[in-house]
Amino acid sequence: MSGEMRLMGEDDQILHRIKAMIEEEHELRGVGGAQAAARVRRIEEDLDVCWDLLRQRRAAREFGADPEAAHPRSASEVEGYRQ
Repeated sequence: MSGEMRLMGEDDQILHRIKAMIEEEHELRGVGGAQAAARVRRIEEDLDVCWDLLRQRRAAREFGADPEAAHPRSASEVEGYRQ
């Protein structure tokens, strides 16, 4: 597999994880309760981290840098950008 295809495959893995978390989030929102709410909050944080990583990888690729240099940032760092 070419290097570019492998890198895109890794983006696909991130997108697959995002999709799975969104599905779980939707299921939990219908459940209610403190445990479900806590899990939804954790999923929201994990989604923000995944989206941030994917944006880093895409930006690196767009500007000729190595997408493999992108790394997940902590939820607190990513969440801090929203404030």
